[in-house]
Amino acid sequence: MASLADFLLYVPIFADLDNEAIEKISNIGSKKSYPKDSIILLEEEAGSALFVIITGKVKVARTSNDGREVILSILGDSDFFGEMAILDGLTRSATVTATEDTELFIIERAVFLNLLREHPEVSISLLYELTTRLRAADMKIKSLSLKDAEGKVATVILQLADDVGKIKHGIVEIDKLPLQQDLANMAGTSRETISRTLHAFAKKGLVELDGSKLRILNYEKFKEYFI
Repeated sequence: MASLADFLLYVPIFADLDNEAIEKISNIGSKKSYPKDSIILLEEEAGSALFVIITGKVKVARTSNDGREVILSILGDSDFFGEMAILDGLTRSATVTATEDTELFIIERAVFLNLLREHPEVSISLLYELTTRLRAADMKIKSLSLKDAEGKVATVILQLADDVGKIKHGIVEIDKLPLQQDLANMAGTSRETISRTLHAFAKKGLVELDGSKLRILNYEKFKEYFI
């Protein structure tokens, strides 16, 4: 089994650090496990730490005024969350829930801010990752406001492909597709629309469904068609 330091080498915000710095980071944080369906962070609570996913998956969601859950993203191995409250000192902007058994690496706020001061390259990598997320959010807002149901579902599939998909020879495989109700909460549509649209995509030869797996058979073509 790989060590924590070996794992941190593949976390995007730490990728430019040398082995000595990585080893140091592995000793300033702590590990914690969360069972499936447990709440890790609550919207509006005080933010005191950065979380990096070692194994597992989480959903990041907000609750609308009428009580509906709106899923912002699904995060997996090597992704991080909790950075906004650390940087601006405000409360958490969303609730984070484990969608499967999940192990996290946790760095407290004061320690992480000191890390940014000592290693500016982490700040640069963090800015890059935040910009990537902002672009994805802009694309999703455009989809939800301008596109039809098929376009909304396609946008969510592309988001999952970018977040947790694995690409090989132009085919992107999403190993564990979220529940259809969760997909509906991400797309701002109904569970029935999700089911109907996924099967329509499969009939057109755009995707392949295999239990909880989904494969985008030509990622670039799919992306070009719906963006």
